Amino acid sequence: MTIVDPALSTVIPFSRLIRERSKASHGTSEGTSFMTDLLSGAGSRDDYIALVRQHHEIYTALETAADALRTHAEVAPFLSSALTRLPALNADLTFLVGDDWAERIPLLPTTVRYAARIREVAATWPAGYVAHHYTRYLGDLSGGLHIGRVLARRFGFDTNGIGFYLFDQIADPAAFKDTYRAQLDAVPWDDAERERVVDEVLTAYRFNTELFVDLDEARGTRAA
Repeated sequence: MTIVDPALSTVIPFSRLIRERSKASHGTSEGTSFMTDLLSGAGSRDDYIALVRQHHEIYTALETAADALRTHAEVAPFLSSALTRLPALNADLTFLVGDDWAERIPLLPTTVRYAARIREVAATWPAGYVAHHYTRYLGDLSGGLHIGRVLARRFGFDTNGIGFYLFDQIADPAAFKDTYRAQLDAVPWDDAERERVVDEVLTAYRFNTELFVDLDEARGTRAA
């Protein structure tokens, strides 16, 4: 399906509209000092472990909800076992911390709110769940692949510790993303619903940015 962008006076695919409307938010989340330091060498292994722990909670919310929405017409086209991240996150945390990682590594306030929002929309508004699914997984298949390679070099990992960033069942991430976007374009949402979905994508980006702020503050506490 397509939508008219008044600024461009042309009909553009909905997936393109989402990308254009969220472009500024994407740059904001990537530009936080936490991720900049982690990727440049100023961040520590403990910083990385804290990030993995937050990811585990977020993807628990996403993938538990996916089980309940698997037969929903609006959601089902986007669900793929090739995207599943929880087994990798469990393995990463066990490797990095030990079997007691859940007790040793705390959840941060934004993580709790973020996961709660995912569960809320999954239970009440399936299109809103798709917005979060799109934001997380297509991001993982884009910048996430690069992040995994950088972290592997920084911390001397092979596959242990960075399994979250490895998509062994997806041979061609670019083609996978193209198919995903085509599925977004095909969902028969009206203009009002598409606007709500775009707004929820922006909400997901805000959560992501606020999470990096929390992580930055937490590492300051550890260093103090």
